[in-house]
Amino acid sequence: MFKFRSWKKGASLSIALALVLIGSTGCGSTNTQAGSGETELTVLLDWYPNAVHTFLYAAEEQGYFEEAGLKVKLQTPADTNDALKLVATGKADLALSYQMQVAISRAEDIPIVSVGAIVRHPLNQLMAIDSGEIHSPKDLVGKKIGYPSIPLDEAIVNTMVKSDGGDPAKLDYVDVGWDLIPAMTTNKVDAIIGGYVNHEKLLLEKEGEKLIAFDPSEYGVPDYYELVLTASEDGLKSNSDAIKKFMEAAAKGQAYTVSHPDEALQILLDQQSEEFPLDAEIERKSLDILLPLMDAGTEPFGSQSEESWSSIIDWLKEQGQIKQDVDAEQAFRHL
Repeated sequence: MFKFRSWKKGASLSIALALVLIGSTGCGSTNTQAGSGETELTVLLDWYPNAVHTFLYAAEEQGYFEEAGLKVKLQTPADTNDALKLVATGKADLALSYQMQVAISRAEDIPIVSVGAIVRHPLNQLMAIDSGEIHSPKDLVGKKIGYPSIPLDEAIVNTMVKSDGGDPAKLDYVDVGWDLIPAMTTNKVDAIIGGYVNHEKLLLEKEGEKLIAFDPSEYGVPDYYELVLTASEDGLKSNSDAIKKFMEAAAKGQAYTVSHPDEALQILLDQQSEEFPLDAEIERKSLDILLPLMDAGTEPFGSQSEESWSSIIDWLKEQGQIKQDVDAEQAFRHL
């Protein structure tokens, strides 16, 4: 399975080892009973705690999980690619992951199911230096595009450029690993894919870069759920009531975040890890970007559609990212 989001370079070996220990020994106990009759759930984040997780920390701080009879343990896996494996093997109950990764995992017979769409639109966007020469994706033909050696990112850009009338065969990809920001600030590349508009774009702009971003869903890529909440098929069978209560409490956390964004974000900032310190200004801007993209409108928070799953599965097959059929109806559940 290819990698999605990766940790920032520079994390110490001791921190990495500590996270490995959390991932290997602290993620078990599916549906165990905590004190006072509470059901304990281990929930793995997709990345280190940041603005997108505000609703979870708000739900915890406001007592919504406790009111639902839940004791929730929010944890960070040692590697972003570990989360689905830990859930699939019963070592964690829920994990935040990515819609495309869920589809690819199911194509590899990993029994993971999405139980809620958290961020409903792409955050991973094609970003370019706003030099006046690039007005749409096709203008990147002949330019250098930095990416973290992920075939899926190439497929996204190729689709965007082709949809815009350009020739993807003439694109110049440069593997920069996860050094996306330095690649842009040192002019090693003209554009990047693999960075998020609520993170890398904000950090680059803080460093004085003027950027233009192109949303994949506006250039041939289906509008997909960037972030979803996942469970295992077995976990849903044995623990569906607790998972449903978790989503209901999380929805209250999101409602609180929408109505009290400053207070909710402060809850996150107050609990940030010393190993992964947050820039308050960046996280506030990030939350402003995220809230509209997390809004399900008249539908309940986290709602999903078969149409969304079918369209992204079909696109992944067209791009050669999955080799066998995936049943869209089985990839997600309405709780």
